[in-house]
Amino acid sequence: MTPAPSAGSEGTKKKRRRKRPTHRSPQNSPTQEGGIDKSKAPAKKDALARPYAKRVDEVSAGGLVVDNTGKLGLLIGRRDQKDTSGKKILWSLPKGHIEEGETPEEAALREVAEETGITSAIEKSLGVIDFWFMAGGKRIHKTVHHYLFRESGGLLAAQESEVDEVAWFPLGEIIEKLAYPDEKKLIARTNATKELEAL
Repeated sequence: MTPAPSAGSEGTKKKRRRKRPTHRSPQNSPTQEGGIDKSKAPAKKDALARPYAKRVDEVSAGGLVVDNTGKLGLLIGRRDQKDTSGKKILWSLPKGHIEEGETPEEAALREVAEETGITSAIEKSLGVIDFWFMAGGKRIHKTVHHYLFRESGGLLAAQESEVDEVAWFPLGEIIEKLAYPDEKKLIARTNATKELEAL
């Protein structure tokens, strides 16, 4: 009697399985996995390693200056570097770095005067905001102390090399004019413009 064609092949396969050595075959050797020679592949640690940007902490101070009439707020403008036309201006609150030995209040008064030409007096604190950004290959963590100022003198003039424009705007338009969400939220949350209009 002739065995079925499949019988011989099945029997042979079973014998091969039984005779296979207990150690791994060359295809599944420790240096290989899934047919990839791990000795030639980059180490997992190297593949996942990423250069970390250095963290830098910066502290600044500034805020919103209101004119003598109590109806106008002072903003500084810088050209948007992403705008190819070079005409778009990003408006923000005047502010700058706190120098060694300065209090946040002293730095805020100095920076406002330097950036805008306007001297002022602090009425109250508006709060502190912090945010992260990348610059020069570094991760910058910036903390900014904000104050509400009342104009006391000076002549309106944008600081050369640092500020492109400086201007007074109706207090009711300040939030809309501000380019940065954190500053918008700060002014909206503190009701600074409404509070000053009532003075």
